[in-house]
Amino acid sequence: MTVSTELDPDNIPTHVAVIMDGNGRWAQKRGLPRPIGHKQGIGSVQDIVRTAGELGVKFLTLYAFSTENWNRPASEVQALMGLLKNFLQSELKTISANNVSLRCLGQRQRLPAEVRDVLEHAINQTADNSGLILNLALSYGGRNEIVRAIRQISEKCRAGLLDPAEIDDQLVAEHLDTAGQPDPDLLIRTGGESRLSNFLLWQLSYAELYITETLWPDFRKNEFISALADFQKRQRRFGKTSNQVG
Repeated sequence: MTVSTELDPDNIPTHVAVIMDGNGRWAQKRGLPRPIGHKQGIGSVQDIVRTAGELGVKFLTLYAFSTENWNRPASEVQALMGLLKNFLQSELKTISANNVSLRCLGQRQRLPAEVRDVLEHAINQTADNSGLILNLALSYGGRNEIVRAIRQISEKCRAGLLDPAEIDDQLVAEHLDTAGQPDPDLLIRTGGESRLSNFLLWQLSYAELYITETLWPDFRKNEFISALADFQKRQRRFGKTSNQVG
């Protein structure tokens, strides 16, 4: 499969979100510890970030660690935090060289201090890059994000800085972790499950969904291109009829 023959360069989704599911199952199928699957999945992250930038995707959001993932066995959480720290340290030079700007969605204050320090350093080092914006959703939950936004808006109302009558969709969006970014056009979920898993609940209202049985460690460039090719076959109506959108 080649980009030139499979994809319309004028119809590349601006924002792609990915639920990277299946690392643990990939390892278990091979009789390996679950953390090995997470480690193998890093290769897919590298490949998809690089491919997204090459294809002209402007925003890529990866669901790396949810608020619910804190409930996993302590050994697995510790392994995931170690992999995250190592990834940020080892990939910073490549990310910078590829003009990628790193952002974080979620409650970064819940991350271990040593991971948070490395993350914030990477964010600061890539802040001025003008290429692909890479959002890592870390200690992230869609409901928690909306609750945090409501609290911020409520505080402004209580302080007399905001009239409740002024609250609309745009104002809420401005208080979310993705403020200033367009909503995802396409959501990819690997591993075959058909649920949102508390991911970008506000932002995914009109995203096209692409679900593949492929487990995340096996999801590479050609799979990503297939997802974008499928997206390009969709007619996005946003509540209108097919005749209205042509």
